[in-house]
Amino acid sequence: MIDVTVGVLGGTGPQGKGLALRWAKAGIPVIIGSRKTERAEATAEELRARAGVENVTGGANATCAAGADVVLVAVPWEGHDELLTSLRSELAGKIVIDCVNPLGFDKQGPFPLPVPEGSAAQQAEKLLPDSRVTAAFHHVSAVHLEDLSRSEVDTDVLVLGDDREATDQVRALADAIPGVRGIYGGRLRNAHQIEAFTANLIAINRRYKVHAGIRITDVES
Repeated sequence: MIDVTVGVLGGTGPQGKGLALRWAKAGIPVIIGSRKTERAEATAEELRARAGVENVTGGANATCAAGADVVLVAVPWEGHDELLTSLRSELAGKIVIDCVNPLGFDKQGPFPLPVPEGSAAQQAEKLLPDSRVTAAFHHVSAVHLEDLSRSEVDTDVLVLGDDREATDQVRALADAIPGVRGIYGGRLRNAHQIEAFTANLIAINRRYKVHAGIRITDVES
């Protein structure tokens, strides 16, 4: 995977930043994307210093999407459709990993929001007809990713998609993070329950004051 450049749209947020840090540490070139170039460049500088590497750069979202081979979408749900629509040409022909969780919050806690297309990943698939859309990295703790004192991140990553080669590459990106396994989780049409399960994990984290992940049993690496 060191020959693949990964772009992270939303790379200044907790999830995108944490994944970018771990990939950079593993030797994978990373481009941080943001609406503001200055913010992306500042985050890239921070990650270079923290990981002790030089393989992280930053730029505007369009620059990030155009310069990467594989692009992770880690932006707030509210801006998901607008951003992807604006980057359709830059993302054409590329593997796109959607890790967005459409969630709402009220007095009873988190809950999944209805998505007309079925899921955020399916919305991405509709908006990016020339891209190879996958869904993954919904359940990885940003806190654990950013804590480099943890030599390993104890979790599995479910990877969904209809393109076998694309899901295999995304699984390899998951495997590049020590302690993490990429596990094929089915077709993209099943992404809704993966996104929605994040609400359950948030509830677990709040109740037990942890940063829980998931493990799939009886599957050998």
